[in-house]
Amino acid sequence: MATAIVGGEVVDGDVDVVDGEIAAVGLPGPGAGVAIPGLVDLQVNGYAGHDVSAASPDELLELGAALARDGVLWYQPTVVTGAVDDMCAALGRIAEAVARPPGRRARILGAHLEGPFISAGRAGAHEPGHIRDPSKEILDRLLGTPCPVTQMTLAPELAGAFELIEELVRRRVGVSLGHTDADATFAHAAFDAGARSVTHLYNAMRPFWHRDPGIAGAALVRDDVVVGVIADGIHLAGEALLVAWRAARHRLVVVSDAMAAAGKGDGIHKLGPIDVTVVDGIARTWDGSLAGAARPLLDGVRLLVTLGVPLAEAVAAVTSTPASLLGREGIAGLRPGAPADVVVLDDELRLRDVLVGGSPVG
Repeated sequence: MATAIVGGEVVDGDVDVVDGEIAAVGLPGPGAGVAIPGLVDLQVNGYAGHDVSAASPDELLELGAALARDGVLWYQPTVVTGAVDDMCAALGRIAEAVARPPGRRARILGAHLEGPFISAGRAGAHEPGHIRDPSKEILDRLLGTPCPVTQMTLAPELAGAFELIEELVRRRVGVSLGHTDADATFAHAAFDAGARSVTHLYNAMRPFWHRDPGIAGAALVRDDVVVGVIADGIHLAGEALLVAWRAARHRLVVVSDAMAAAGKGDGIHKLGPIDVTVVDGIARTWDGSLAGAARPLLDGVRLLVTLGVPLAEAVAAVTSTPASLLGREGIAGLRPGAPADVVVLDDELRLRDVLVGGSPVG
């Protein structure tokens, strides 16, 4: 390689891999392209024809293999709003997948629960009939499966939401605000209570307005909030992405929000309990609402760079920043002694090779 992204900076030279670990960076020699850490995706609803909420353990392993082929080496399988029994069952299957040997696949960081405590008015592609008011009993059921839950998206304006935020923080589950009609006052209070991120900024939330900035405005002005965005060229205009980057420059996280169609193509696919139609790579429900995304996470890196974001910062948004949000700073870095989980891009930032522990992903 000609360069590598190391510690958030572009370092000239090649990366040496010995016995599955990174031995050195910045080595002289001819080369082309750039080496970056394996990508970290905090919101994967499905991939390669498999829906996380319905996938068997074997299918989750296939999903992880497909993610790895596209450069994602760590991820949060995201269970969307559904019947509570079905959500618990999905978490049980994820736990079974976690218990399997990792192989050369994307590794599971823990589950992301996107619902069921969200706003019916900002449901997006979530099934309204399964949305629930905040309930400690339901939360206990969801957190009581063998699957580690690492993040939960909820709407803070709902009655009882702050009690759940307190409980989630106590249990060391990351709280993200999303699918919400919260105004800025509610948002600030929730962030003060321990929420640390927002789920897909701008989408499925109260719109930003100059006299009613809502949750988006509150998140963008706070240095203690990580801002998640979907950078697929569909969910957000370029200007909206740049506003988010300039306001939250070193706390921006790009997620794929991928659903089963990602890596599979157009057609009818599942997103939790609902059917989603994908046409020309755009996923929509029967009423025209956007329903997740059908593009790999690496597309978001290329889009940010096209918009003028420095490559090192675009890479951080899919590696070190999401890892830090989950307290997993030890992953997604190129440094001597670390496992050789490496993504190699060509000079056009197209995927060339993926290594897991120094071994190529097939």
